[in-house]
Amino acid sequence: MPDAYTHGHHESVLRSHRWRTAENSAGYVLPWLRPGMSVLDVGSGPGTITADFADLVAPGRVVGVDASADVVAQAAAEHVGAAGREGLSFEVADAYRLPFRDGEFDVVHAHQVLQHVERPVDMLRELGRVAGAEGLVAARDVDYEGVIWYPRIPALDDWLALYLRTHRSVAGEPAAGRRLKAWAREAGLGDIRSTASLWLFENDDDRAWWGGMWADRVLQSAFAEEARAIGADDARLQRISDGWREWAAAGDGWLLMPHGEILARGRGPAESPRGES
Repeated sequence: MPDAYTHGHHESVLRSHRWRTAENSAGYVLPWLRPGMSVLDVGSGPGTITADFADLVAPGRVVGVDASADVVAQAAAEHVGAAGREGLSFEVADAYRLPFRDGEFDVVHAHQVLQHVERPVDMLRELGRVAGAEGLVAARDVDYEGVIWYPRIPALDDWLALYLRTHRSVAGEPAAGRRLKAWAREAGLGDIRSTASLWLFENDDDRAWWGGMWADRVLQSAFAEEARAIGADDARLQRISDGWREWAAAGDGWLLMPHGEILARGRGPAESPRGES
């Protein structure tokens, strides 16, 4: 059975996933991509990052895999059927046991995946297997314990405490970003390069979008159900939802989400991006 997913696939969750692009969520790996490469995107979700990869490496092969058959079907319809990307495909797969040969892909990518799994080291070993000696493993995860915002609205303090507890009660580690390097070392990956980047939400449009998304998510998504399962009542969830809308309406509102990133090989030294010295 796949690991449980804290957020589920409610519209409010997919709303945030569809916002993600290769530029805003995978910038650290872009210098390594070139036309003709093969790329596997693990936990591809709605496929927005995956489709960007397909455009960047065309005429190369890009495969997005996800545990949700419904999400895979939607991604295929939007990014392959409607867009006609010949080198792009989506499949349902278990990321602990990927249906691909050793070393089949030049790049194996996972964005916001390892934080949600019970065995991140085992999963990284599997990503390294399908990347092989010459392939590149790329992973990026947020570190929720490092999220900071202004103004300090008490309801958002409560949100973070509840989020961390809920996430850990379901599956995985919400402060995954700081652990990626350690997990990659334990998985036996080679030439590990660790970097960091951030998402910042501060202008009126970004605050309205991010705050509105979480105001809905805390009441309607699988996260809400899991939070109720560990004792959060509807009144508490409503206060948190209202807090997100208060933050979104604040002209001084500012929120930063730090991310850890790794680039690694299954074994052996890595080359410089695009063959540069």
